[in-house]
Amino acid sequence: MSLTSVTIMSPEAANGRNVVALGVTKALASVGKTAVFRPSVCRKDTFTDVLLEASNAGLSREQCVGVCPKRARKDKSGSRADIVAAYSEAVESSDPDAMVIVGSDKSAVNDPAMFAFNADVAADLRSVVLLAVCTINRTPEQVRATVEASSKIVEDAGSHVAGVFITGCADAQIEPLKAEFTDYPVKVWTIPAVDFSEDDAIAQADAAFRNNVDASDLIAAIETPFEVPTTPYAFQYGLLGKAKADKKTIVLPEGSEDRIIMAADYLLERDIVDVIIVGERESILARGEELGLKSLEKAKFQSKDDETVLVPMIARLCELRAKKGMTEEQARRQLADDSYFGTMLVVMGQADGLVSGAVNSTANTVRPALQVIKTKPGTSLVSGAFLMCFKDHVAVFADCAINLNPTAEQLAEIAIQSAETAKAFGIEPKVGMLSYSTLGSGKGPDVELVEQATTLVRDKAPDLAVVGSVQFDAAWSPTVAAAKAKGDPVAGHVNVFVFPDLCAGNIGYKAVQRSSGAVAVGPVLQGLNRPVNDLSRGATVQDIINTIALTAIEAQ
Repeated sequence: MSLTSVTIMSPEAANGRNVVALGVTKALASVGKTAVFRPSVCRKDTFTDVLLEASNAGLSREQCVGVCPKRARKDKSGSRADIVAAYSEAVESSDPDAMVIVGSDKSAVNDPAMFAFNADVAADLRSVVLLAVCTINRTPEQVRATVEASSKIVEDAGSHVAGVFITGCADAQIEPLKAEFTDYPVKVWTIPAVDFSEDDAIAQADAAFRNNVDASDLIAAIETPFEVPTTPYAFQYGLLGKAKADKKTIVLPEGSEDRIIMAADYLLERDIVDVIIVGERESILARGEELGLKSLEKAKFQSKDDETVLVPMIARLCELRAKKGMTEEQARRQLADDSYFGTMLVVMGQADGLVSGAVNSTANTVRPALQVIKTKPGTSLVSGAFLMCFKDHVAVFADCAINLNPTAEQLAEIAIQSAETAKAFGIEPKVGMLSYSTLGSGKGPDVELVEQATTLVRDKAPDLAVVGSVQFDAAWSPTVAAAKAKGDPVAGHVNVFVFPDLCAGNIGYKAVQRSSGAVAVGPVLQGLNRPVNDLSRGATVQDIINTIALTAIEAQ
């Protein structure tokens, strides 16, 4: 059974919201196993305990809480990542039919961005939203304007308003409010005011909700299908979940780099992957202790001077490079290189994949893989794709790392490889072969090359949705596509963007990353027999965590 997830949030976050939260929790708990989650809540709050009493999934208060409000105000980005992790763990541990997520509470500290933060979190948790808007001191017209402004923030974040509760209603206000919302596109309920400071507040709240809300209408509104967003935070945590589901071993050749061992520590603490760190155990653990790392001892450490590993590795390398006349002496010298040594651990079956490049160049990472791991059967090249995590979806950009000026045949292969990468991460590929021309609007040898590549893609992968040549705006925007590529089913909906050369691809992904705030994960090296992935030398610890996780997924 799929999880029903609903977020209750309010621009005021006052008691009217609490009536709604309690009523929704009880309504859902009456028909299925229902849990409660508070993304941002003060440890002194008592209403969360009321909600837990009304739920029936057995979560403790610690399990159902994300971060404290102060943290949410000061570090919204980091808080969103931690909230997604805490929510996912709560779902995993309780396996509920429904999850009621209750937004942040009213606070003496006014942070105007908190409502938008709650909307972002709802999108991160792939949840529909029920709005609670108070009518006290507002006319019906003002209530509607508040609902519409709040709904826009929710929709812009990538979620969907499934219903609206107007709270604090006096008897005389109900009919004017219903008249104001007669034509509203989602269900609207009116709820009288309840003072939660009174002794019988819970009983009053129960009665107020039951007398004004039909439970079957409520559940139907919550379960109305909507296009579920995939935010960067949801996607990144999803990588960790997929990696953990079938744990693999990833070798990290750059054991002397702080960012590498910090990323390894994060993953080991959460039991997401096993890692082999190339280097001397005692020195790496000593550095880890200086950095405050707690789980690094769970790693396997591999010295390059270990003859029990080195001797068979030399023999295997000589075998693989026999046509190049490699001698044992040459092989031993070659294996003094961290990347080469790590790559051979993959070849020898001791690791399922490799991540490198925080210190080494792309060439140093890719060259050993090309020489000893080689490309997949039927594949003639390796290409580099980035998973671009936008506000509410993920796209693939390629080739942004490897091939300078691909031929039409190579461009077609890059497109097919990139479509396979999209599928591996749950994206149904719609490929756009990019150019400065859309469906013949421009001419020139560069356009002809892309058009030829598009024809080859259709010949080699006839079931793949592809458009080309196409300009980026016509690939991205349905509105532009309606003018420039009228009637084409793929234009305007592209999620796999194939650039005509490395210059365009590398500039393109970095321009989008820096100007839009999209999170770039990768590059994913496509076409190799075993997963080897390169890091930017400017990679953050989170970038490295993401790349190790996606490498593990590729190895599954």
